[in-house]
Amino acid sequence: QVQLLESGGGLVQAGGSLRLSCAASGRTFSRSAMGWFRQAPGKEREFVAAISWAGGMIIYADSVKGRFTISRDNAKNTMYLQMNGLKPADTAVYYCAAGDRPTSIESEYNAWGQGTQVTVSS
Repeated sequence: QVQLLESGGGLVQAGGSLRLSCAASGRTFSRSAMGWFRQAPGKEREFVAAISWAGGMIIYADSVKGRFTISRDNAKNTMYLQMNGLKPADTAVYYCAAGDRPTSIESEYNAWGQGTQVTVSS
């Protein structure tokens, strides 16, 4: 089982950028698909982006396409989410997750981090 820890969240003005990191421990990271999800106050957790174990398959939610970029470095056991053009609507707790395949379906991920807060001011 892989253990996950997010970092890089913070407060940023609209139009700004942040880079989230998800550090993984455990030997299965390089064979795991990874995803980012987020949960805004009073809302259900939603899919943001996912990447296959080798990075060959990437999917994004329509709401972030063209602004966010997911990537991973298996040598460093770390996944990233580069967020540009941030909007107040992007304010949420961001979670990374590990699973068997890159998918937007939350239930298909079997390991989760504790989350990192991203706040975008207008």
